[in-house]
Amino acid sequence: MAELRPHLKESEFVDRVRRLETSGYRLIFLENDGAVKSVAGFRVSENLAWGKFLYVDDLVTRDSDGGQGFGGALLDWLFERAKAEGCQQFHLDSGVHRFEAHRFYFKKRMAITCHHFALKLE
Repeated sequence: MAELRPHLKESEFVDRVRRLETSGYRLIFLENDGAVKSVAGFRVSENLAWGKFLYVDDLVTRDSDGGQGFGGALLDWLFERAKAEGCQQFHLDSGVHRFEAHRFYFKKRMAITCHHFALKLE
């Protein structure tokens, strides 16, 4: 997770995940030969625009393990989880600079369906 979210301090990570869990966030990982290869944080929610959906907050594979299928396996598990939860849709946001991730999502038949706008509140 540190590769995707370098701003998070290791000492605060568990406390933040525990707080997120109270609103439905779940953290999963894919392990191979005793080492974590991919991690995902997700939640199931519902809104007027999408109905019931699974939203991926975080999805990362170690840079050194890229291209070995770990991220794809984890994403496939998330697709199946969304179906098992009765979701009509599956969503995630990806930083505009993450071109390799975008190619990966396109290969998984995902589409760019909206722009995400943000404002930092100081």
